[in-house]
Amino acid sequence: MKRRPRRVLPAIVVAVLVLALCVAVAVSLIQRLVGAHEFLAYDTVATDLHGMTWNEVPVLGVGIAAMVLGFALLGLALWPGKPAVLPLAADDGLIAGVTRGGLRTALRSTARSVDGVGSARIRLRRNAVKVSARTDRTGADGMPEAICDTLTRRVQEISPQPVRHVRAKLHGPKTGQAS
Repeated sequence: MKRRPRRVLPAIVVAVLVLALCVAVAVSLIQRLVGAHEFLAYDTVATDLHGMTWNEVPVLGVGIAAMVLGFALLGLALWPGKPAVLPLAADDGLIAGVTRGGLRTALRSTARSVDGVGSARIRLRRNAVKVSARTDRTGADGMPEAICDTLTRRVQEISPQPVRHVRAKLHGPKTGQAS
C-alpha cells in the first residue's frame, strides 16, 4: 500500500498551454466575426501554414519540440514519486498505512521520550531517518546513541520496511554545536 502522489505540476503546465491556445483561437474568431482589427489574423496564419511543406525547418523544429515535450511529460508521469502513504507492519493481516507527516509526528514524540531531549526535528529520507535534537543538559554523552536506538526500535515496530540507518545530531544548551 504505497499511494503515490498525483502529477499536479505537469498537468497544470499542459492545461495552461492548451488554455492559452484556446483563448488565442477564440479571440481571433470573435474579432473576425465582429469585424474588428484581428490580433492574430486567420488569413495570415492560414496562408503561412498552407505555404509550408513538410521538409521545411520550422515544421521540423515544431515537430521535434512537440516530441521532446511529449517524452518529458511521459517520463514525469511514469517516474515514481515519494509515497504519500507508507505501509504499517501487518502482523494480524490488517492492512493500514500512515502519512509521512503522521510518521514524522510519531517519531518526534518517540525522540522526545528519551530522557534529556527537549525538542526534536525529524527528516525522513528513502531508507533513513535523520534526527536533530536539542537538550538542556551539558553532559550528554551517549544521548545520540540512545536516540538512535529508541527510534530504530520504534521504526521497526511501525514499518515493515527496514531503515538502513538512523542518524542523530544533538545540540547542547551552551555551545550550540553538534556532538
